[in-house]
Amino acid sequence: MTSIENRSEVNEFILTGLTDTPELQVPLFLMFTLIYLITLVGNLGLIALISLDSHLHTPMYFFLSNLSLVDFGYSSDITPKVMAGLLMGDKVISYNGCATQLFFFSGFGGTECFLLAFMAYDRHAAVCKPLHYTTIMTSMVCAQMISGAYVCGFLASTFVIGTTFSLSLCKSNIVHHFFCDLPPLLALSCSDIHSREIGDFILASFSSIFPFLVIFTSYFLIFITILKIRSAEGRKKAFSTCASHLTAVSIFYGTIIFMYFQPSSSHSMDSDKVVSVFYTMVIPMLNPLVYSLRNNDVKNAFRKVIKGQQFQLIHLFS
Repeated sequence: MTSIENRSEVNEFILTGLTDTPELQVPLFLMFTLIYLITLVGNLGLIALISLDSHLHTPMYFFLSNLSLVDFGYSSDITPKVMAGLLMGDKVISYNGCATQLFFFSGFGGTECFLLAFMAYDRHAAVCKPLHYTTIMTSMVCAQMISGAYVCGFLASTFVIGTTFSLSLCKSNIVHHFFCDLPPLLALSCSDIHSREIGDFILASFSSIFPFLVIFTSYFLIFITILKIRSAEGRKKAFSTCASHLTAVSIFYGTIIFMYFQPSSSHSMDSDKVVSVFYTMVIPMLNPLVYSLRNNDVKNAFRKVIKGQQFQLIHLFS
């Protein structure tokens, strides 16, 4: 981080947070604490459930467990700092701390884009080529996909950190946001950011648009295959295997498009804060709920775990 520090005129940033209204501090703290607890229990619980139940040791659940790990990661990168700001008024973040927060946020966000794309490809193989599914989605292929998602996500994040913190951030040290995100940081720059915005678009094309095209193509082929199924029951069964993933993709990419695919001049920091709450805190909480509530395999595995715990307690006290 030494080279980064030498390029900037500030040593720390002050986050404006979500609100300056004292009456809202405690209610927001309680709400975000509840959201974060549900996020932790939901995502870590889903990872544990998938690892414990052998029936869930399939490519789809392998991807899902990594999606839960990513959701846990970028929620934990943002939410505890927000909670500290609301409860104790601690809104100062060091220069290196800001760079680190943006690095992990961008890294986990980029990784999720690729994971969702690979999950779409997995659903395409399951629906369109069911007889060849086991030979297409082998353990080796799945491991390579997962590794590729993390490598691509964090390589893109490294580029973001390098280009952002090489700018001269001298207008102010006040970040009009509740965490270190790109738009409010670029607003502090005294440098010409036109070339930076071109680089952002190229990077977004790689880490967001390319995965989206994979998702779109996969589902286009899936829908064509479903339309060829003659029975209504068969079409319903085929579509149900994709419904949870399609819901997660719609929510995730809807917020990405709103937040990052606009010129910096059109950004409203206040509206960005509201959308960012949904993006950084609510989506990581929703994903395990979406996949659990609509998935009979997960619900059955959960019932088995509960029954097993009840049996152990009865045996212990008998």
